[in-house]
Amino acid sequence: QVQLVESGGGLVQAGGSLRLSCAASGSIFSLFVMGWYRQAPGNGRELVAAITSGGNTNYADSVKGRFTISRDNAKNTVYLQMNSLKPEDTAVYYCNAARVVAALYYWGQGTQVTVSS
Repeated sequence: QVQLVESGGGLVQAGGSLRLSCAASGSIFSLFVMGWYRQAPGNGRELVAAITSGGNTNYADSVKGRFTISRDNAKNTVYLQMNSLKPEDTAVYYCNAARVVAALYYWGQGTQVTVSS
């Protein structure tokens, strides 16, 4: 079992920055691929960025060059640095832990990010 707690969301003006954090507990953090997803009103949940235990990363085209995902396995924490924010980045952001080989998937409760124009 893995518990995920996000923090760092809030209201920011377009062009600003926010840093999301996701603290994990309850299992071996380093075994999981960690990801950030987001869901805007009326839309489905979409992958924003993901990072493997070895540090390989993957980004949605819409955030490439603006967002950076990182992880600290010693602190059981994954981060999402969001720069040059746009109003279309407004959504609830969810942390995800995935261990595909074991069919294990966990979600945090979500944190709201609102970007004003």
